[in-house]
Amino acid sequence: MGSVFSPYYAWSGWRDPADHCAVNVALYRLDGGGGRWAMTERGRGQVHRDATALSVGPSALSWEGDTLVARIDEIAAPIPSRLRGVIRLTPQIATDELIALDSARRHLWRPFAPRARVSVDFTDPDLHWVGDGYHDGNAGDEPLERGFAQWSWARAHLSRDVALYYDAERRDGTRHGLALRVSHAGDVSSFAPPPLVDLPRTGWGVERRTWRDGEATPRVRKTLEDTPFYARTALSGSCDGETAVIMHESLSLDRLRSPIVRAMLPFRMPRIVW
Repeated sequence: MGSVFSPYYAWSGWRDPADHCAVNVALYRLDGGGGRWAMTERGRGQVHRDATALSVGPSALSWEGDTLVARIDEIAAPIPSRLRGVIRLTPQIATDELIALDSARRHLWRPFAPRARVSVDFTDPDLHWVGDGYHDGNAGDEPLERGFAQWSWARAHLSRDVALYYDAERRDGTRHGLALRVSHAGDVSSFAPPPLVDLPRTGWGVERRTWRDGEATPRVRKTLEDTPFYARTALSGSCDGETAVIMHESLSLDRLRSPIVRAMLPFRMPRIVW
């Protein structure tokens, strides 16, 4: 809703968030197989929502009991191919935490379900999977690029809890470092963030920094998404001495607001106007 990466929303002067909505689906495989990506933007005439459901074009999300169900029917980009299936997410831990990422509280983050059980059943491609999941959300009263120059985020599912990390460089030159643990009972506690270390830059030259546990520096297991301004990476590392697969994101808002990058985005993010 008001898609943060939408070039069309930016070109409109950020006037109407309901006219710039998309369901973003990204499928990856850690075993080296291919993935698919869809993020087709649609206008307000193709968006419908109420207290328990949201539909954007042919795709829809709804709460069915205590399970969030996403029914996906999209065309992948930039190489067109069908992306169709159902994702079910049942929270195992739910939190009411609402965390401000800036001093003016223009940018808020909420980890709705830090630990969840997820099932994925796709017909196109033929993909079926059950495992650990995660659900969070961001909301803002201004474009993300106005508040931040760049940020890093990571999470790790551990046997005792879930570890969550944020490091954001604000436009005013200050930094916001955050590290949280969420227990199986849903208790949220903060701790001092471990030191940051540099990872290899992506193919597009995006900087990646992550948190080092003890003397061991996490290593890149697979770069899942490599764009001019954003990278999603699976890391192999440890948290509190426990070996873990760490999901990591790097975002350069300076890159995102570049006119050249904005002009490239429609190849990955087409817009349906009818």
